[in-house]
Amino acid sequence: MASAAARHILVATEKKCADLKKKIDKGVGFSILAKAHSTCPSGKKGGAIGMFKPGQMVKEFDAVVFSAPIGVVQSPIKTEFGYHLVEVTKRTD
Repeated sequence: MASAAARHILVATEKKCADLKKKIDKGVGFSILAKAHSTCPSGKKGGAIGMFKPGQMVKEFDAVVFSAPIGVVQSPIKTEFGYHLVEVTKRTD
């Protein structure tokens, strides 16, 4: 069965998500921004959420993690929790 590992930054607004994406595009470290801005407890770990299988996360998150290229930051991903920047770090089929 497929599985993936990812890291994410969760924020309340689409604007904040876009602002953080611009910083990442300019070379600011993902984990630094996650620690400083993410409202998810995973922010303390640089946004890392470990390995998971399809269906363990909300559908919008799963759709990105199981289709996006590895190592490319995707945003904004809107879920019931807010807006995410997501980077797939590993995936197996």
